[in-house]
Amino acid sequence: MLLTYRADGSADVSPVWFRVAGEAFEVVVAKSDRKYGHLQRDRRAVLMVFEAVPPFRGVKIRAEVELDDAGVEEARLAISARYLGGEMSEDFVAARGPGIVVRLPAPAASVWDLAGILPATR
Repeated sequence: MLLTYRADGSADVSPVWFRVAGEAFEVVVAKSDRKYGHLQRDRRAVLMVFEAVPPFRGVKIRAEVELDDAGVEEARLAISARYLGGEMSEDFVAARGPGIVVRLPAPAASVWDLAGILPATR
């Protein structure tokens, strides 16, 4: 989930696909998407990634993002391949319009793991 801020300061949360690239988490956002407008105005964002199966691990990155026009197609292809597979991701990327890479620094991440508080399995 990516949280951005509307002009009135209220939060807007959207599901997103992501990848880890070097020292950052990356999301590609269409330039026609409201998230891009929010981030142009206010670079603060929160990315929340979590597992819905035990041990219910997750990461939250609260940071000012970097918006990068370079490498959008490569990032989009790599990210969509994680979710769709190779051939479907190529078709998906070919159908997309202009985008922007939204980069959140990995050092800003906080992580959790609920394994220590889950009941023992039988």
